Amino acid sequence: MPGPVTAVAVANGAQHKEAGVLIAIGHGLIEIPVILLIYFGLASFMNLDEVRISVGLIGGAVLIWMGLNMFKNKPSIFSEQKVQARNSVIAGLTLTAANPYFFVWWATVGAALLVSARDFGGSGVAALSATHWFCDLAWLFFISWIVFKSKRLWTKKVNTIVFGICSAILTGFGAWFIVSSISLAVSAW
Repeated sequence: MPGPVTAVAVANGAQHKEAGVLIAIGHGLIEIPVILLIYFGLASFMNLDEVRISVGLIGGAVLIWMGLNMFKNKPSIFSEQKVQARNSVIAGLTLTAANPYFFVWWATVGAALLVSARDFGGSGVAALSATHWFCDLAWLFFISWIVFKSKRLWTKKVNTIVFGICSAILTGFGAWFIVSSISLAVSAW
């Protein structure tokens, strides 16, 4: 799903071709425990309006903060400063944890997939989890690798546009999550 994690794969991939792999590791550090929690019954808790509203407001605020920070401090692919490997892992972890859509997806679509996988026992759930994570890994690596390999074609103007778009995506998703949470809160009361 194109979104905040993909945007940071573009941003970090401009300087580090393996950034997508590291982002996927950070993403997996949140995703695998969430899968296990949902498998053991947390899906109904995550569907509570109060939880969805809280996650949406907090996650939206974090995404807006990250998007504005990215715009303010937009890195240049021409910069000598390199993205540290641990920063990509932390970015994957943070963006996943701050993304309300991630939790909503796993509490709904993901939970339905887990129910189907459960028919095959623990190995079915493990296979679904591994396949899902490897798809995330392949996508994020592909994005960061393509950006890294094509950076010789990037001018300063292209760099500014790409990082502007990435920061706008993060900020836009954050705003959308906050508005959606407020709308949910109004309709719930």
